Amino acid sequence: MPRPPSYARVSYQFGPGPLTPAVKALLIANVVGFLAQLVAPALTTWGGLTPAAVLESFWIWQPFTYMFLHAGLTHLVFNMLALWMFGVELEQLWGTRAFARFYLLCGLGAAATTIAASLLPFGFASSLYLTATVGASGAIYGLLAAFGITFANRPIYMYFLFPVPARIFVLITGAITLFLSITSSGGTMAHLAHLGGLVTGWLLLMQGRGGLTAEIKYRYTKWRLQRARRKFGVHQGGRGGGWNVH
Repeated sequence: MPRPPSYARVSYQFGPGPLTPAVKALLIANVVGFLAQLVAPALTTWGGLTPAAVLESFWIWQPFTYMFLHAGLTHLVFNMLALWMFGVELEQLWGTRAFARFYLLCGLGAAATTIAASLLPFGFASSLYLTATVGASGAIYGLLAAFGITFANRPIYMYFLFPVPARIFVLITGAITLFLSITSSGGTMAHLAHLGGLVTGWLLLMQGRGGLTAEIKYRYTKWRLQRARRKFGVHQGGRGGGWNVH
């Protein structure tokens, strides 16, 4: 008599799954950076991205260090949640090295956008030039762009209310960010960094040949081949042999 199914074996998973190596390292680095800010608040000035400090005092480490500092616990939590949600699958697909490089380049692209915008002849630029920007949001928006391109039809819940395809979610997010960066006076700095990271991520994936794109394409092709291979069990045949398909 067949045994009834064991419901104790049924497992449920929330989100993309366990942490991957690069995502885990980035989470730890950001948490450590935030705790260091609580102990030494001056770290925000030293490590945050201030265009004046980069261009005049040559604090050239700031375009890198700013992405590991945050303005508050809520800022940190939401950025790290997004890193986990969008980063794990991308790292599984691309590999740790390509993913880490992509993340850092998006963060640097966001920093370059902020510095360039601070030199524009507009009213907000003078404030941007002297104000420290912190947060991983620029790099996170780059991951968002990559997720929308790679998993174009994957549903994402907009504001946790209704699902939209990932590619549409990215387009809406980019349009909102662009609009806010133009019209908002108080949050212009953050919005420009977000937009810079989003555009950098898109450009990295859309560039012509070689470099990071070639490595990502290789990883993607390898992943698809391995996935297809698992569907079939091919056994070597011979005389009297044949194909066995599981």
